[in-house]
Amino acid sequence: MNTSSPFFDQDAPLSALAQKKSIVTPPSEAVLSSYTGKIVPVTLFTGYLGAGKTTVITNLIKSVPKNYKIAWLKNEIGNTAVDSELARQTNVATVKEILKGCLCHYMIGSLNAALEEILLSCPDRIVIETSGSAAPAPIVWEIRKNPHLLVDGVITIIDAINFNGYVNKSYALKMQAKYTDLILINKHEDMDEHTLDAHLDDLYEINLDTPKIKTDRGFIDPNIVFGLDSTLFLTQESVTEEEAHFLHNHQDMEVDLIEITPSGTFNQQKIAEDLKKFPKKNFYRIKGILKISSTASFVINYAFGSTTFTHIPDHQDLSSRVVFMGEDIMQYKNLISETFHVSEEQLAYTPKEHSH
Repeated sequence: MNTSSPFFDQDAPLSALAQKKSIVTPPSEAVLSSYTGKIVPVTLFTGYLGAGKTTVITNLIKSVPKNYKIAWLKNEIGNTAVDSELARQTNVATVKEILKGCLCHYMIGSLNAALEEILLSCPDRIVIETSGSAAPAPIVWEIRKNPHLLVDGVITIIDAINFNGYVNKSYALKMQAKYTDLILINKHEDMDEHTLDAHLDDLYEINLDTPKIKTDRGFIDPNIVFGLDSTLFLTQESVTEEEAHFLHNHQDMEVDLIEITPSGTFNQQKIAEDLKKFPKKNFYRIKGILKISSTASFVINYAFGSTTFTHIPDHQDLSSRVVFMGEDIMQYKNLISETFHVSEEQLAYTPKEHSH
C-alpha cells in the first residue's frame, strides 16, 4: 500500500491546514494544556442500519500503518454498547461510544465533549460513525467550529441489497445519500450489474453526481476515502438550508428498539439457527455480545436476515447484551424471550417516535 499519500503526512504545516478552517471557537482549557497543536482530520461515516459502516471502518483501520493512530467515535441510538468490543480487536488508538440518542441534534453537545476528550490522546485521524438516523449537516458544522479539527470527508455507505427496500422509510437516509463527498456501494458482490442498477435506481435519483465506488466485501483502500478535503457545509447558511428540510421530516427514532441483558452462556450454532426465525422485514438489525464461557464471548451482527459472528477471547468482565432494531418487533417478544432465555418483563422497549 502506498503510504506517501497526504493523509499519512503527520507533519503537514499547521498554517496550510488552518487556512481551511471557516470558523474558530476557543477549545477547552484541558485541550489547550495538553494538545500538541496538530490539526486532526476527521472522516464522517453515515449510512442506514445494516449498511456495513462498522465493517468498513474496521477494515480501514486494519489497512493503515500500525503507527498511524486512528480514534473511533461511535454513536448508537440505544443504550447498548456492542461495537466497541469489535474495535478493540483492531489497532485502533481510541474508541468511544455515545449512546442514548442521535448525534445530529440533541446529542450535539456530547459530540463536542467527546471530540475534545479524544484530542487529548493526540490521534492522527478521527473517524466518526453515526447512527443510521443521523443527518450530516449539524455534525459537520460542529467539527468545523473546532480549530483543532479539519473536516476531511463525509462518506455514505450504501447496502446495495436492501437500499431500495428502506430508502422510503428514512428521510435521514435520503439526506445521507444527498450530502456526501463519496458513496461506497457495499454488499453488491452477489448481484449482477442489471440487478444492482435496479436496486440503486433511487440512489441515482437522489444523487447522480457524487462519485460511487464499490467496496470489496467491506474493504476499501484508505487512499480512496482519506484526503478528500470536504467542502460540504462551509457556512451556517448551508447548514440552515439543509436542516429546514430535515427537521420537518426527521423522526427522532426511526425504528423500534428492544434491548436485553441475558445471563448464562450460549451456543453460537444454536443462536445462528434461531436467528433464522426472525423475519427480516421486521428485524433490520440485531447486535449483541453473548458469553460462550466465563472467559470468552462472541459478537452477533445481524442485518436484514444475514448474520455474522466474531469471537472475543479472554474477556472475563464482558456482560451479555443484545439490541434489536426494526419495525413492529414487539409482536415477536415471545420469540426473543425464548431464544435468549429472558422474561418478557426484561425486554426494554423503546417505540419508534414520529416527531421530536
